[in-house]
Amino acid sequence: MNRHINKVAVIGSGIMGSGIACHFANIGVEVLLLDIVPRELTEKEAAKGLTLDDRTVRNRLVNDALAKALKSKPSPIYHQKFANRITTGNLEDDIAKVAKVDWIIEVVVERLDIKKKVFESLEKHRTPGTLITSNTSGIPIQFMSEGRSEDFQQHFCGTHFFNPARYLKLFEIIPGPKTNPEILDFLNGYGEKFLGKTSVVAKDTPAFIGNRIGIFSIMSLFHAVKALDMTVEEVDKLTGPVIGRPKSATFRTVDVVGLDTLVHVANGIYENCPKDERHTLFQLPDFINTLMENQWLGSKSGQGFYKKEKNKEGKSEILTLDLGTMAYRSKKSAKFATLELTKTIDKVVDRFSVLCGGKDKAGEFYRKSFGQLFAYVSHRIPEITNELYKIDDAMKAGFGWEHGPFQIWDAIGLDTGLEFIAAEGQQAAAWVDEMKAAGISCFYTVKEGATYYYDIPKKAMVKVPGQDAFIILDNIRKTNEVFRNSGVVVEDLGDGILNVEFQSKMNTLGADVVTGLTKAIDLAEKDFQGLVVGNQAANFSVGANIGMIFMMAVEQEYDELNMAIKMFQDAMMRMRYSAIPTISAPHGMCLGGGCELTMHADKVVAAAETYIGLVEFGVGVIPGGGGSKEMAMRASDSFRKGDVELNVLQEYFLTIGMAKVSTSAYEAYDLGILQKGKDIVVVNKDRQIATAKAYAKLMAEQGYTKRPKRKDVKVLGKQALGMFLVGTDAMEASHYISEHDKKIADKLAYVMAGGDLSEPSYVSEQYLLDLEREAFLSLCTERKTLERIQHMLKTGKPLRN
Repeated sequence: MNRHINKVAVIGSGIMGSGIACHFANIGVEVLLLDIVPRELTEKEAAKGLTLDDRTVRNRLVNDALAKALKSKPSPIYHQKFANRITTGNLEDDIAKVAKVDWIIEVVVERLDIKKKVFESLEKHRTPGTLITSNTSGIPIQFMSEGRSEDFQQHFCGTHFFNPARYLKLFEIIPGPKTNPEILDFLNGYGEKFLGKTSVVAKDTPAFIGNRIGIFSIMSLFHAVKALDMTVEEVDKLTGPVIGRPKSATFRTVDVVGLDTLVHVANGIYENCPKDERHTLFQLPDFINTLMENQWLGSKSGQGFYKKEKNKEGKSEILTLDLGTMAYRSKKSAKFATLELTKTIDKVVDRFSVLCGGKDKAGEFYRKSFGQLFAYVSHRIPEITNELYKIDDAMKAGFGWEHGPFQIWDAIGLDTGLEFIAAEGQQAAAWVDEMKAAGISCFYTVKEGATYYYDIPKKAMVKVPGQDAFIILDNIRKTNEVFRNSGVVVEDLGDGILNVEFQSKMNTLGADVVTGLTKAIDLAEKDFQGLVVGNQAANFSVGANIGMIFMMAVEQEYDELNMAIKMFQDAMMRMRYSAIPTISAPHGMCLGGGCELTMHADKVVAAAETYIGLVEFGVGVIPGGGGSKEMAMRASDSFRKGDVELNVLQEYFLTIGMAKVSTSAYEAYDLGILQKGKDIVVVNKDRQIATAKAYAKLMAEQGYTKRPKRKDVKVLGKQALGMFLVGTDAMEASHYISEHDKKIADKLAYVMAGGDLSEPSYVSEQYLLDLEREAFLSLCTERKTLERIQHMLKTGKPLRN
């Protein structure tokens, strides 16, 4: 029987409950969010003469919690209007409404007695066959459904979302003693396809998979700090982006999450896993106990391992906790010779062997921490899962690691990893020795574009399930390569569709990338049916190579710069006016030139987490790769009978002038960057390339025809130009913008008005591109622009001058 989720009930509106409610609203599901009824009035309620029987009072807790969540940063919701999909209520007046939902998710306080009471109440109203799950982070699932009906227990399991629910991809599914296997299969597929998660079915063991391994890793580092005499800054330097982990690394992450949360989970593992071979490691070190006693819990208490305060000059300064003296001090720089060796190694996976070979304290730290981690994860199989890939999936999706423990072990080498384990006085699980004895020297391998893992019971390499919906570019790059230069790799995705993948640093768009893109279109037109522009890096593209622009401008090589900009514009026009369908697949940051490229594709298949915008104002120029032209043209296409055309044009002008960047793909529709009815959004980024390929194939099969170039763009001339100039004059006079800001805005106004034409006229795209390029080049001659570009190159932040 097909199961459809049209409406869910979320019980408990705290940070986690509201976050889960928002994420279901994100994907179009109706949500009923319920919480308890307050037992006393607030001062404001009493002053208004309200009573405990008033509906606003009875729903105060749930409404306040949801409102707080919707105001939080980063936002839990893709678009504020999606909050309309959430209906609030309380567990006394509205509990009967759960009879009409398809899935009930319990997210109340982590106490078994309270959860069991909630389930008892819910069962009185739940319709048989309705899914019912708990978001517990560690309470055994087997205890929760005791005493409930057979139908309840068959449809009950744990569904552990990680916080924040929108952004962290891990979705742990934990079966109860009587959970129907079909329910697990459904939730596994639903989590991946609809919620955009990495679904992992875990065993019902303390802390499940993600927290069991993640808390071990953190506790291991806590104990290593004293052993290696390391500072907080040193540990965070070594456990952040250099090894493919979040910028918050270790101690900053604990501050953000809350030390009390970590301690609660660590104590739970210590108390409930007496047979864990590293049981004593989960005992809290002295400095953690001191932090807890002082209530230095991190961001929630104002101080933890880091503390922000005003210095003598009145400026904010971040202080660091000295773990020896337990006093705060100024931050110290953390430098290691080993890290210097990795600066030229772009791929994280290629850094591990260099880092572990270091002769300094950093090298010792990595050998020690990886040795302990490798031993520990090997012994967790089959305790917490039977499949090693699930441990890697959980750490990547739940803790933001780019590579899981077994993937890191593969990068270092099986034998080297075993040496690290032995050096720590530890031993790997017996199955690792058996694997080695059988002549298998790695945990993963790739065959015909698919990833295989070592299956311990079968003692053989087995295909990781669920890959058929994905295209993993890392797996096909070598075997399916059609063309390569220093900036791109063009791969054959099959079925007549090519993919062009950027290979530059941060996927910036320089001459090599633009040349490669044009070549990919040529190849697709000659021998294929369609082209996808997509990659699976952290960000689609942070924009044009401003370093190249800066050097040409400084050297006053204006002819060369003009040619470079013309080359970029021409490539964008090739994207739009080619003989084959072109699909852009943006995700993460898609800024400046990356945004311009996306706007020129025939169709956009955007990941929901796409932060896209034309941000060129920040470096003192206007969009010069077709972005200014495109916004003028989209404004023209938006003119409707009865509209005030100047107002429409102004909205598009402000999108560029204010360097607006969407906080999700859905917001990009509001900015005019994505277009309704043409472009689509996918929630699961892992499906993005495959989905883009499918659309390219469909468009080709439907008979794609090259479009004629546009010559019907309506521009408003002096009428619009005058309005813009009056506006920028007023903004400068009121000190809202600088003199240079005004100069940039005036140049943009000239382009988007179509120049100083005496009356509204129809012009071609090329006419606007020429105006755009001329304006861009003129701004590159300005000293203030060069200062902004130089500042951006040095700091990564825009300068206002």
